[in-house]
Amino acid sequence: MTTVLLIGASRGIGLELARQYLEDGWRVIATARFDEGLVRLQSMGAEPLLLDVADPSSNSGLARQLGGEKIDLAIYIAGAMDRNSASTPPTQEIFDAVMHTNVMGAMQVLPQIMPMVQETQGVMACISSVMGSMQDTRSGNAALYRVSKAALNMVVRCIQAEQADITVLAMHPGWVQTDMGGPQAPLTVKQSTSSLRQTLERIRTQPQPEDRGAFLNHDGTPLPW
Repeated sequence: MTTVLLIGASRGIGLELARQYLEDGWRVIATARFDEGLVRLQSMGAEPLLLDVADPSSNSGLARQLGGEKIDLAIYIAGAMDRNSASTPPTQEIFDAVMHTNVMGAMQVLPQIMPMVQETQGVMACISSVMGSMQDTRSGNAALYRVSKAALNMVVRCIQAEQADITVLAMHPGWVQTDMGGPQAPLTVKQSTSSLRQTLERIRTQPQPEDRGAFLNHDGTPLPW
């Protein structure tokens, strides 16, 4: 059975990814920060793991919880948002909340699961954002979020540079009707996740050299760094 690991799957895109993968017969291992999320995932048929990516002590136990799994696809979905513009200095509390979730968590979690993805020569993907594109920056709104996603993109590039046996990606899910995206977003969660899955499955089953370390839209279109 094909196994997917979803990091941050208690709501929004992560929860819908869990639902769709389960519906297609995949084995789903999924993490959540709180008991409510764990119960929700377990009721769907996923194998839930308690993990708070913003907490180093929680991250340190992930490899032990997984216990030598073989993972075909791992997706880092966990994310935090701050909407202040570049003209508003972030407090240390807000800076830590966003950067720990969006960057530190990935840098602590992904190295632990790399050997498990190497076992299948699989794929690791991070849900990033076009707002992390330096070439395409046209606004200073949500400046800290933009900075964090640009940093996450570099995490992807650095990991890929050291990993010959797996494909590592940064992916933009689109502007999605989640708590973060808001109801005015043009894409539903189902539409975004369906498109993400199609792109990831093409890369997982038919990888191309240009996929390695790529920054892609949910539909597979390359995005500018």
